[in-house]
Amino acid sequence: MVLEDEDIQDILKLLDASGFDSMQLDAGRFRLVLRRSAEGEDGWTQESFFTTAAPETEAASAETERTAGREVEPSTEPGVVDVRASLASTFYRSPKPGAEPFVEVGSRVSEETTVCILEAMKLMNTLRAGVSGEVTEICVGNGEFVEQDAILMRVRTEAT
Repeated sequence: MVLEDEDIQDILKLLDASGFDSMQLDAGRFRLVLRRSAEGEDGWTQESFFTTAAPETEAASAETERTAGREVEPSTEPGVVDVRASLASTFYRSPKPGAEPFVEVGSRVSEETTVCILEAMKLMNTLRAGVSGEVTEICVGNGEFVEQDAILMRVRTEAT
């Protein structure tokens, strides 16, 4: 199955005629997320995520989940803090599609630095670092679903 631009335009026409503000289509090898643009703007924003092939074995599936941050082991390294999801949600690295991420590996953060958005039931929840230091790892891909308490990223704390 190939999803052409014309197909997306047809979907957008249907959405324009509806009262919905967003749509997510999961079809195995790809995921399409469409959202109404910010108030005062016409149109929709689009995010597309494609996979090259479906995992063929349980081991491959487990590896995919582990690399997506769902089964990341807690850090045992001294001075490294795991930033965790406060609720089961969809993890977003930036404030809107196409925008720069809140943080990257190497970014300096304070306790009040917003590091991501967690979307649950159409509510956008900002998550703050809760610690001062440097981001050393981002464990979850943008747009990935995470369980409550999942490790999202790691921060090396500043020496006191």
